[in-house]
Amino acid sequence: MSTPEGKIKTKIKKVLDKLGAYYTMPATGGYGSSGVPDFVGCIEGRFFGIEAKAGNNQPTALQLSHLKRIAEAGGMALVVNDGNVDNLEGLINES
Repeated sequence: MSTPEGKIKTKIKKVLDKLGAYYTMPATGGYGSSGVPDFVGCIEGRFFGIEAKAGNNQPTALQLSHLKRIAEAGGMALVVNDGNVDNLEGLINES
């Protein structure tokens, strides 16, 4: 059985695949960089970072810092959770 956050990530993947986005899910740990969003990629020439959260969970300060840097560099930075995952396609199109 998938975790609550895993279910959000599955929905995100479906939307990104539908939209033809290039994306990857960076691994953290010994070789990765902590705080990097769960999804990073490019759609229609625009870089994005998406942090997935389940329920009422909020991004950590380090995650928010990465998202802020992405936005400041002109990319799309999104936090996707139970409340907005069903409107992800709209969020991407609005950004």
